[in-house]
Order: sequence, then structure tokens, then C-alpha cells
Amino acid sequence: MENIITLLMLILLQAVLGFDNLLYISLESKNAPEEKRSMVRKTGIAIAIVLRIALLFVVINIIQKVQDPFLHIHFKEIIHADVNFHSLIVLAGGIFILYTAMREIWHMMHIDEVVIGMEGDQKSTAEVILWIVLMNLVFSFDSILSALALTKVFWVMASAIVISGVLMIVLAEKVSVFLQKNRMYEVLGLFILFVVGIMLITEGGELANLELFGNEIVHMSKTTFYFVIGILVLTDIVQTRYQKKILTEKALNKNAP
Repeated sequence: MENIITLLMLILLQAVLGFDNLLYISLESKNAPEEKRSMVRKTGIAIAIVLRIALLFVVINIIQKVQDPFLHIHFKEIIHADVNFHSLIVLAGGIFILYTAMREIWHMMHIDEVVIGMEGDQKSTAEVILWIVLMNLVFSFDSILSALALTKVFWVMASAIVISGVLMIVLAEKVSVFLQKNRMYEVLGLFILFVVGIMLITEGGELANLELFGNEIVHMSKTTFYFVIGILVLTDIVQTRYQKKILTEKALNKNAP
């Protein structure tokens, strides 16, 4: 009974921690040919589930080595860091996501580039699947380490990964369809992804004991992350309604005698 309760807790934990991963999958799959996007999402997540279980097995056996620093950087009053494998993966993932979000936002601001990107700047199916798998593994570190804090039973953790993966396949389809039908929310999604990148960079910085010019890097907590996301969503809702109000007022004034 205890293992079942732990399993349910882990599934809930995976769902909460998987929000940012879900958003990345939905946005990244847009780079594949339209008729293959659904297959790309399902294949990418399915491969990632298998690799997550393998990663779980590896982390259980080498967890201390993952946390031990292998590179020490120290320049007096400029930078200090004790880099380990975990921090390196999280930092690299955060930088890549930040770059991806900024690139897509930049493209959205330039009409010519958007048109070109829509017509011929798509990635191959294999490339999109590869990035979905790689970023899924980056996001999986937190969930695996959190799972290890709750239980040491391998089948419980593996079952939670499989069940949450299946849920992610279903939700990724729904999120992607929603974004496709409501293109205006893509901007909101990209800015959320931007915040995700910052969160991962600060987390990787803290894991590496990173200090810049004497200032210690502290990770953005999940509470802060969801608060920022809430503010972004609220701002988007208010702005959308305000724009509709302005358009309505203009239409009424135009038709007024």
C-alpha cells in the first residue's frame, strides 16, 4: 500500500515538474513538417521514456559521482565555480532553451523572416525528435532526483516515469492543437519558455556553486516560477481584453452620427 501511495505522489510530482517540458515539446514539434508533427511528439516522448528509465538506473548507481565536481574555475573576484556533471547538463539545457525562445521571438518580430521560416526553415523529422529527446532528458534530472528523495524502489519510480510519459503524450497533443488554433498564445508560450531557460540556468549555477563578481547564483524556486507564469498569463488576458475594448470603442465611434 505504501508503494502505491508513493507511486501516486510521484505521478503528481512528474506532472507538476513536466509543465515546462510539455511546452517545449509542443513548440519544438512545430519545426517538423505539419503532417508528421503528431508522430514526432509521440516518438520523441516514447524514446525519452525509455532513456529516462535507463538514466534512472544509471543515476541510482552513480548518484554521488554525478554530484562530485570535476572542474574547478576560480578567477579572483570575477568567477568561481565547481562544475559537476549534473550542473553542466542543466546549464547547457537552460542556455539552449533561452536561445531557442529568443530566436523564435526575434523571428516573430520580423515579418519577412517569419514567412521564410514558415515556408522553408523547417528541421528534419529526425532532428526535431532528437531535440525533444535530449531536452526531455535535461528536464528529467530534477524529477529523478526528487523521486529518489521519496523512494528507493526502482519499479515504483519506473512506473511513475512510464505513466507520466503516457499522460505527456496525450497532453502534448492537446497543447499543440490549442496553440495551432490560437496562434496569439504562441508569444505567451515563448516568453514562458524564456523564463524556463532562466530558471534552468540559475539552477545549474547553484549546483555548480557559481559566483559572478562576488555574487552567488541562487536558483529560481518553483513557487517563483509559477508566480511569474501567473503574472504573464494574467497580463496577456488583460491586454487581450483591453485591445478588444479599444477596437469596439473605435467601431462605435466610427458608426456614430
